[in-house]
Amino acid sequence: MAHQNDFTKALTDMIGATPFDTSAIQEAFRTNAEFGEKFSNVALDAAERSTEISSKWTQETLARMGDVATVKEEPTDYSKAMTDFASAQAESAAEHMTAFAEVAKKVQTQTVELMMAAGKAVSKDITAAADKATAASKRAAAAK
Repeated sequence: MAHQNDFTKALTDMIGATPFDTSAIQEAFRTNAEFGEKFSNVALDAAERSTEISSKWTQETLARMGDVATVKEEPTDYSKAMTDFASAQAESAAEHMTAFAEVAKKVQTQTVELMMAAGKAVSKDITAAADKATAASKRAAAAK
C-alpha cells in the first residue's frame, strides 16, 4: 500500500524559513479600512442630503395639496387650483432635481478624489513592502 506523506512539517519549515514581515499587511489593511470609512462617509452624506431633499419636496407637495382639496365657490376655481398646483409642482420638480444633481456631482467629485488618493496610498504601500522584502532577502542571503 502507498503511504501518504505528511506535508505539514515541510510546509511549516518552508514558511518559517521565508522572511515575512506582517507589518506591510497590517499597514495595507489599515489603509484599506481608512478608505472604506471615507467612502462610506461619502455615501452616507449623500443619502442624508437626498433624504432631506425628498422630505422637503414631499412637505411642499402636501402643503400645496391643501389648496386643491378645499371647497371652491365656482367650478372654474377647481381647474385654476389644479393648474396652479401643476405649475408649482413643475417648478418644484426642476428645483429639487437640480438639488439631487448637485448631490450626485459632489459624490462623483469626492469619489474621484478618494480613488486618486487610494491609488497613491496603495502605490506607497507596495513600494514600502517591496523595500522591506528586498532588505529581508539581503539579510537572509548575508546570514547564509
